[in-house]
Amino acid sequence: MKALCFGSLNIDYTYRVDHFVQPGETLAADSLQVFSGGKGLNQAIALARAGAETCMAGAVGEDGRFLLEELTAAGVHTDHVSILQQVRTGNAIIQNDKTGDNCILLYGGANRAVTEAQADEVLRHFSAGDWLLLQNEINNLPYIMRRAHERGLRIAFNPSPMEARVLEWPLEYVDLFLLNRVEAAQLAGTDGAADGLLRALREKFPGAAVVLTLGEQGAVYADSEQTIRQAAYPAEAVDTTAAGDTFTGFFLASLMRGEGVPQAMALAARAAAIAVTRRGAAPSIPTREQVAAFGR
Repeated sequence: MKALCFGSLNIDYTYRVDHFVQPGETLAADSLQVFSGGKGLNQAIALARAGAETCMAGAVGEDGRFLLEELTAAGVHTDHVSILQQVRTGNAIIQNDKTGDNCILLYGGANRAVTEAQADEVLRHFSAGDWLLLQNEINNLPYIMRRAHERGLRIAFNPSPMEARVLEWPLEYVDLFLLNRVEAAQLAGTDGAADGLLRALREKFPGAAVVLTLGEQGAVYADSEQTIRQAAYPAEAVDTTAAGDTFTGFFLASLMRGEGVPQAMALAARAAAIAVTRRGAAPSIPTREQVAAFGR
């Protein structure tokens, strides 16, 4: 069983600031660091560090070759990443404030240059039983979903950043949604408490399981047979940038090993707790061994 993460690869420019810049304000940053990032890259690295056989698909420009080196170092196969000429790698401008929170401005770049031909070529290397992990930072996602479904792949979808057009996509093919509270409310078309959001999502997508992450309140999993609640592990946050991506990768990797949902939720929560104590996106993602030792 393999995991294919078909998603974004970014260069992250992370600015440490006292507070998020306001309209009309010019704010001096305390520091600038350049990291590898992109939700696709982050989740692929999390999957690999959690022990799953992981392949990355997507696109970068010539300036993004170092991202492939970081993926390879983490154990991710990069044969399906296209290197495009005269296109810049996607990038993110990240403000990280003194509380550890962040806000992000994205430029799609090469992430928006994925073609149907590339999707077909990538997917022919995968078959029924493999997992496809998607986010919402590349183009042609509806096509990728349809083609993956035709090949019998199981689809996990993290619709981040969420936008209205996602509701028009073939979401009936999704087997597992991984969402935060805001994304869940937008996808369900309603707002309210976590339990209400889960009910609405299960009614709307009866064939899918749902993982709802709730920050300091932990996370909840629901499918047609069970609801599993997982408390958050206490941690002193310095940067929350890749916490959700870390949770996603470790949760899915655990399921791929045949572990039960309670074990997968606990593993993912521990991994996310470690990630928030470290700066950067991909560099903050722990290894499976580090997660196993967490709290001992």
